[in-house]
Amino acid sequence: MAKTSPRKTPAKKAPAKAHRAKVTSRAHKLDVPSVPGLSKRPVWQGHLRLSLVSCPVALYNATTRSGDISFHLLNPETGNRVRMVPTDPDSGPVQRSDLVKGYEVEKNRYVVVDDEDFDSVKLETTHTLEIEQFVDASSIDRVFWKDPYLLLPADDMAAEAYAVIRAAMEQDGRIALGRVVMHTRERLMALEARGKGLLAYSLRMRDEVIDVDAAFESIKDVKTNPQMIEIAEKIIAQQAAAFKPDEFHDRYEKALRELIKRKEAGEKLTVSEPLPDTSNVVSLMDALKKSLKGGKASPPPSSKPANDTGAKKRKKKTG
Repeated sequence: MAKTSPRKTPAKKAPAKAHRAKVTSRAHKLDVPSVPGLSKRPVWQGHLRLSLVSCPVALYNATTRSGDISFHLLNPETGNRVRMVPTDPDSGPVQRSDLVKGYEVEKNRYVVVDDEDFDSVKLETTHTLEIEQFVDASSIDRVFWKDPYLLLPADDMAAEAYAVIRAAMEQDGRIALGRVVMHTRERLMALEARGKGLLAYSLRMRDEVIDVDAAFESIKDVKTNPQMIEIAEKIIAQQAAAFKPDEFHDRYEKALRELIKRKEAGEKLTVSEPLPDTSNVVSLMDALKKSLKGGKASPPPSSKPANDTGAKKRKKKTG
């Protein structure tokens, strides 16, 4: 066996002086504001760094799904919730805690990767969100924007450095770009000043986005009628409005909640009649002119499904 010479320990270089807000430990207690829907646990925790200035921060989801309807799979014969048991096709059921992760390199051949392997490829961005560039928001194609987050100072001690970075970004008016590791992936983040804080968006990487222009090239070229375009522009002007998110609600979810409530009360429901087909447009010009005069498509289905009792009453009236 060939012998290896012992490594010489390199002399340690003096670290650059940097302003770093004091942190007692990586897992120190966070000051989480009491805001409806805001999780008490961040999706990522580390340091925000601009050159030699840094401060401890935490990243929280800016959206919540706490109000979403979710369903469980049940055995219709017993009414019991079904358990999903991990099963080996050869040996049978196995404990989930005993499972390991594997990457399929070819059919039925895997490379096993454990926690130590994941730790060996950790980057600095695992615990640091370092601002690398400042760009104009208009230079980022909307197809790259993904999920919104709130980037908050970890505690009061981090507030000063956080406020300095935020104020400088607000005055500059551009978007800060940095990278951070979340859920075993390095993600590109876009930061912008918003009020007293920083709003962060994850951005898709280039290889995650389809070539939009190439996809649209497949659309057939047609010669459009200028009069039709003029009418369509007038329709757009009629429907122009300021975006007010409170005006929009998930009508399908509302209908589902109503359905569940009625079934819980023991009401027997029937399937609603299908909506009329409005896709068969005989004349595009006629449809545009009708729309300009105030014509509308068929209204959305009622949130209350049809029931047997109502159907019987209608039959009696018509009889």
